[in-house]
Amino acid sequence: MHRLFFAAALAVLLAVSPAAGQVVFPTRPVTLDIPFPAGGSTDLVGRLVAEGMAKALGQPVVVENRGGGGGSLGTAHLAKQPPDGYAVMMGTVSTHALNPALYRNLPYDPVTGFAPVSLLVIVPNALVVHPGFPANTLAEFIAELKANPGKYSYASAGNGTPGHLSGELFKSMAGVDMQHIPYQGAGPALVDVISGQVPIMFDNLPTASGYIRSGKLKALGVTTLTRAPSFPDLPAVAETLPGYETYSWNALFAPAGTPPAIVDTLNAAALKALAEPKVQARLADFSAVTVGSTPQALAEHVKREVAKWAPIVKASGARLD
Repeated sequence: MHRLFFAAALAVLLAVSPAAGQVVFPTRPVTLDIPFPAGGSTDLVGRLVAEGMAKALGQPVVVENRGGGGGSLGTAHLAKQPPDGYAVMMGTVSTHALNPALYRNLPYDPVTGFAPVSLLVIVPNALVVHPGFPANTLAEFIAELKANPGKYSYASAGNGTPGHLSGELFKSMAGVDMQHIPYQGAGPALVDVISGQVPIMFDNLPTASGYIRSGKLKALGVTTLTRAPSFPDLPAVAETLPGYETYSWNALFAPAGTPPAIVDTLNAAALKALAEPKVQARLADFSAVTVGSTPQALAEHVKREVAKWAPIVKASGARLD
């Protein structure tokens, strides 16, 4: 379905003449802000897209990492930039769906503070356990937790992160009890799951994939509604727990007030970048699912994500200053 939607959106945008918007853009380099440190999944996707967009726009797209505050610092910075298309950002489920519920005084509005450009990719999460965990299927996993309430714990990259809230949603929907152990980042959490210090984790599939293939982690399911193309034999959690769905995503945003013609130019460039065979192959290796969307579709996506995650964050008790 994502492939069909992407192809249709690309075909429509490529059919529009550049002269129709009556905007000469860009005439100088564009800056792509990534509100997380270099080396993470958002950084990797952003740099791939930036390279392809530069070709389409005929101008360099310069990546700048502005980490801090769970992505809130870099996101707030982008919201204050001139709405001329020369500053855009990589938004995520954290910056535009989780942070509004987590932070008491978030310095931006995820809906009104930005001009949506395109939903770029969806990144599945995976439920992984230590290889010695006494379950080989999701049904066995749920049965084990129900037979031993409170015995097991799960690790995450920190309070309020997608992995934490994926675990809380799972607990609620499956009717199980396990203790959350927050870490300072996904790396230390994975180390302790691999060593058996903490037996369970919900982590980005790209991060966990190498450990799954090497046998250092045992995967029980992916958290998208359908199976991940990179792991076709790994069931979706929803096959056993209907309706369960969590995933990370990356999207392109400009500041609110950016003229529609410039948004359309950025959108067309992003879709061209995603259509490049080299980019698609790299994203597939990364276990990311290419989407590509219209600005309107991204706007609706953000609204749905905010509404979905607000009650989950509230129920988890996670709050950040």
